[in-house]
Amino acid sequence: MAAEVAPLSQLKLPSGPSPITAEQRYWKSFKNQLVLPSPTQYPITHITVPAANPSADGASNNDYFAVTTGTRVQIYSIRTRKLVKTITRFGDIARSGDVRRDGRIVVAGDDTGKIQVFDVGSRAILKTWTQHKQPVWNTRFSPADLTTLMSTSDDKTVRLWDLPSQESTSTFVGHNDYVRSGCFMPGTMSNMLVSGSYDSTVKLWDPRTPGTAVMTFKHAAPIEDVLPLPSGTTVLASSENQISVLDLVAAKPQHVISNHQKTVTSLSLASNGRRLVSGGLDGHVKIFETTGWNVVAGAKYPSPILAVRVVTAGANGDDRHLAVGMQSGVLSLRTRLTGPEAARERDRDREMDALLAGTIDAHDKTKNKRKRRQGAAKRLDMVGEGADVVIANDLARPKREAPWMRDLRHGRFASALDRVLDPAAKDHSPLAVLTLLTALRHRSALREALAGRDEATVRPVLKWVQQHIIDTRYVAACADVAMHLLDLYAEFAAASAELQAGFKILHRRVRVEAERAQTALETGGMLGSLMAAAE
Repeated sequence: MAAEVAPLSQLKLPSGPSPITAEQRYWKSFKNQLVLPSPTQYPITHITVPAANPSADGASNNDYFAVTTGTRVQIYSIRTRKLVKTITRFGDIARSGDVRRDGRIVVAGDDTGKIQVFDVGSRAILKTWTQHKQPVWNTRFSPADLTTLMSTSDDKTVRLWDLPSQESTSTFVGHNDYVRSGCFMPGTMSNMLVSGSYDSTVKLWDPRTPGTAVMTFKHAAPIEDVLPLPSGTTVLASSENQISVLDLVAAKPQHVISNHQKTVTSLSLASNGRRLVSGGLDGHVKIFETTGWNVVAGAKYPSPILAVRVVTAGANGDDRHLAVGMQSGVLSLRTRLTGPEAARERDRDREMDALLAGTIDAHDKTKNKRKRRQGAAKRLDMVGEGADVVIANDLARPKREAPWMRDLRHGRFASALDRVLDPAAKDHSPLAVLTLLTALRHRSALREALAGRDEATVRPVLKWVQQHIIDTRYVAACADVAMHLLDLYAEFAAASAELQAGFKILHRRVRVEAERAQTALETGGMLGSLMAAAE
């Protein structure tokens, strides 16, 4: 009985560095962009998401996030991205609308110095405070207490408020200029606060010692935004085009990030605190990992960015939306698709790519074949259900041998090479050509496959070598083929304009690649010397 003929196994090339990292793919998965222009053409100044730190009573099922623009606070659904409510009962420009984590009430300040608390359902005013005498730029609910909130104002003060009270419960005085940013410190039950001011300082406040700041960090420029990390021991502060990482335990700056070209206006956390997202007046959103503070991804927007926020959803606080508010009054919402939604989006992208490339027929054929295979597998699963023994049909159809493999097996080496180089062949690919060339080298038949050719049959071989001689994974095989071609046909090049032009192109590509390699070696040597000197 004759032995079964096994097809020649295709080579597997080593994978080179990916042009797109896993981190970039993750942030590129925020698709399905929704662009919402402001109805009043005012800039989008604040985007706030309720604190993800649930209280002991479990009141954390909030489906809302707030967007502040002009004289209105817009409340959007996290689940549907639709505008749910619009609150317009402000006497001047509204600032920093914030929805409480139970989704029932919202607080906002305005440029008259007034702080108002609204019922989300009825939009009725539940509370009004007028102790601030200048614009209130920042209001935040406490993540630990449903009735406690804070505010920062241009009157240089930071205040704590309790919903049942008519006056502020604590007033922190110490800044010498506008206080434009602030928030509660996580992991503390005493409602400790951090604030950033245009006097270029970041201050840490404790309600138990209201007289003075617990800690002060001095910067060289006004503070635009402050953001504590979930650990509660590190605070991020944006000042001009820099983001400083402030270590509260060591009481000193730990790192300074300088990747933006213009002022960094907004900071947000993502991936459960493992990523920092920043937006600036240069129109760039940048994502940093919070270990070495390196940029891992980024995006460019058409207008200066005033607010950026990663909106989370679900019990695990997974990243759901990337919300960006711009100076032009446009709100951009990009949603990260998961599960069946992501699969449908990938199918649509593949179909559109096939349509643009003119291969829609082949795409539809493959898609229908996959559907038939899935249907057959489903029907097979249904057969014999409930039986004690199921006998699987293992009579697999033998894989058809490619024509070039058959020629190789029968010693028709030149014919095998012609077949695999034919662009119209079904199994034509650079990797198939490399597989055949490697097999010919192992059989010491490469010269035999290249000999005895005319100008028309040499041309495809020479063209393939020209295309792949600069790829390091193909260079060994290409060099062997090129040497044989020069040995066999160089003397005939003068009589053939095409052969002469082909050899000239090959020579030029090899020369350029050699010059690049030399430059890379020189550059590597210089960098090595600089690094050694720096150490």
